[in-house]
Amino acid sequence: MASVSAQAQTNPAPAAPLQRGIVKMVLSGCAIIVRGQPRGGPPPERQINLSNIRAGAMARRAAQSQPDTKDTPDEPWAFQAREFLRKKLIGKEVCFNVEIKTALGREYGMVYLGKDTTGENIAESLVNEGLATVRREGIRGNNPEQARLCELEDQSKASKKGMWSEGGGTHTIRDLKYTIENPRNFVDSMHQKPVNAIIEHVRDGSVVRALLLPDYYLVTVMLSGVKCPTFKREADGAESPEAFAAEAKFFTESRLLQRDVQIILESCPNQIILGTILHPNGNITELLLKEGFARCVDWSMAVYTQGAEKLRAAERSAKERKVRIWKDYVAPTANLDQKDRQFVAKVMQVVNADAMVVKLNSGEYKTIHLSSIRPPRIEGEVNVTVDYIRAATGAGEGTPAFAERTCATVTIGGINIAEALVSKGLATVIRYRQDDDQRSSHYDELLAAEARAIKNGKGLHSKKEVPIHRVADISGETQKAKQFLPFLQRAGRSEAVVEYVFSGSRLKLYMPKETCLITFLLAGIECPRGSRNIPGGMQVAEPFSDEAMLFTKELVLQREVEVEVESMDKAGNFIGWLHIEGVNLSVALVENALSKVHFTAERSSYYKTLVSAEEACRQRKDKIWANYEEKPVEEVVHLSEEKERVANYRAVYVTEITDSLHFYTQDVETGGQLESLMETMRAEIASQPPVEGSYAARRGDYCLAKFADGEWYRARVEKVESPAKVHVFYIDYGNREVVPSTRLATMPPAFSTRTLAAQATEYTFAFIQVPQDEDARADVVDSVVRDIQNSQCLLNVEYSGAACPHVTIQFGDTKDDVGLGLVKEGMVMVDVRKEKYLQKMVTEYLNGQESAKSARLNIWRYGDFRADDADEFGYSR
Repeated sequence: MASVSAQAQTNPAPAAPLQRGIVKMVLSGCAIIVRGQPRGGPPPERQINLSNIRAGAMARRAAQSQPDTKDTPDEPWAFQAREFLRKKLIGKEVCFNVEIKTALGREYGMVYLGKDTTGENIAESLVNEGLATVRREGIRGNNPEQARLCELEDQSKASKKGMWSEGGGTHTIRDLKYTIENPRNFVDSMHQKPVNAIIEHVRDGSVVRALLLPDYYLVTVMLSGVKCPTFKREADGAESPEAFAAEAKFFTESRLLQRDVQIILESCPNQIILGTILHPNGNITELLLKEGFARCVDWSMAVYTQGAEKLRAAERSAKERKVRIWKDYVAPTANLDQKDRQFVAKVMQVVNADAMVVKLNSGEYKTIHLSSIRPPRIEGEVNVTVDYIRAATGAGEGTPAFAERTCATVTIGGINIAEALVSKGLATVIRYRQDDDQRSSHYDELLAAEARAIKNGKGLHSKKEVPIHRVADISGETQKAKQFLPFLQRAGRSEAVVEYVFSGSRLKLYMPKETCLITFLLAGIECPRGSRNIPGGMQVAEPFSDEAMLFTKELVLQREVEVEVESMDKAGNFIGWLHIEGVNLSVALVENALSKVHFTAERSSYYKTLVSAEEACRQRKDKIWANYEEKPVEEVVHLSEEKERVANYRAVYVTEITDSLHFYTQDVETGGQLESLMETMRAEIASQPPVEGSYAARRGDYCLAKFADGEWYRARVEKVESPAKVHVFYIDYGNREVVPSTRLATMPPAFSTRTLAAQATEYTFAFIQVPQDEDARADVVDSVVRDIQNSQCLLNVEYSGAACPHVTIQFGDTKDDVGLGLVKEGMVMVDVRKEKYLQKMVTEYLNGQESAKSARLNIWRYGDFRADDADEFGYSR
């Protein structure tokens, strides 16, 4: 955009006091839009053009109503001038005076950064950088400001800055792309990774126009999961805003317009690009909901990648506060007191599709029926909101008698169980009389879920024949169990569901992958036996047998577990280890003094853990050890030697570094084995390619995954959101990815972890503490990635940690300590260890930290922030 070229048809504005405002938008290198402060609504705004200078015109798209016209490209250096001003001014307070106002109302003046004219003169900065030219034809000899501009322009020319540099500036012209031929493929190609962007326009609170960098795609993005009030276009072309539409638009504009952001392009239904905009100051989607400027919408929430439960919580907060669009919101009420209406309980048993037994915090057991549905597997703690109590009814003609029933909405992890059942076509919604208020507090959501299930032909609404589910029960079938044993032993950890608990260590399991029922005995322990019938009469229960059975029931009944089968007894019962959420049930029983260690555990990898737990219970004389008397042993005097630090560095190859500064390595020694295995595996896949879509992903399974480079790698399934979103962990490299199931295949036994163990091992740095501030943490991670990722280093384990070992790591060539280097550069703090054998290392690290603090490097640039306990700076001691 060029400034006014002559003073014809202009009227010099009378001398006016200096005016102030906040820069809302930079139109070009010589034009900005300034707004005032909001008072009860969006503030007034005005366009100010910079006097005495001219900057290149920005690109302009041809009018869609005029097909003969062509797009106008950027003039050289126009975009760079705009960006210079944008980065300097957006959201900042400026002061300005209007020198000229044209007959058409266009205003020209001087703009200064800050509250008065002592601030930076914006026109002078542009000319000094060679991003604008001085309009010399209107220069008055007695104007010092104009003379200063001419002087700066001459200096810029002499220095060959900006547009005065050699080459003509054609390289500064953007190749703007206003349309995308196939938006769906374009979104998929981004793989839901954050893309750098500039927000160029805000249509309403939840729809923006963004410039994607570095390829200059101009795309319209609708925020996933939410919808703001909009501006409806009437028949006469005028726009009529819905309630709070203007306020929502200003809310988004004031935070995002022309800001540098990152956008995750999440989906593209019906040519509409859905995405999430990430800004260092927060997620605008959640902020809009929390402030009552938007509401959740289910159809796009399904693709939201940042956690749909956060959106629900933000909307719920706005509803409770009755702000803005929720000012007239009335919460659904129940026919009970608040204290009896909502509570947290633990699910003990699923009775049938619409009823479960829960254990309250008081220890009382209660049967709960799901509200408003007519006859998943549930585990863990649930939130129960009682909607109503259905009174008991006697038997009538053709109707059975019903006891009193407590009907409630049950949620787990933010998911309404009843709504989930209905949406999958596994239950139907009860229709009530208009005057019947005894219904679910989420009745509308249930109706909507049922409508979707009917439309999509889900479950009992499907026109297909109902599949027959056959389950083989091999409990006690010795011959069948013998045939099945080698298969389970080779499988390693297998998924199972606990169907019944006979005693503390004896359970019945359903194996979903094999569709069979087995009896399973816990290995390595000796649990108290319960009472049972024997030929000579009733065998009396051993002490604490009931407690052990109750403990096992509460921990695993009707929950998904993982089992490792080791052997089988004569009766056809399988013996092995059972894990639930990382807890070994055998170890848990021993730790709670409800079982003893059996001698057969000696050959297992869990033996040390079991013996340590048993010894602790013996010392406490807890439960089954209450009457234990320790046998006297001969006193032996041991000469204790103080432990010394062992420096046993080994060569490793760093393959992955996480945002939490954990990293994964491969041992150089076994690198050849991995290369050989991968070569053989890929050759076999090339000769016998897997059938696309034939693999059904299950959490915990080892499989093959096709990475972005088109090659297959060994992986483990960590989470299955849907067939299109499977979270996998590459076990030989340590990186994670979300892939569709079509990029997964069954892992052949010849390439399993039994043939070659997973090669990626997780570690973290010893002796250092990473700053909590996100920017500082990101700087540390970037530095480490540059220094050691995909390079060979030397590693030494210093001490163990809760998640992984803590190590020191050295550069392969210089042998310099990487962690100590970070400390000396002032990027991290020292984690002071108390062990005596580590004090030499700790002292060296502390000396490096003092050196960084003295030099005020990086996190120490403002001194020792820890002395103030200043949490607002993002650090804590």
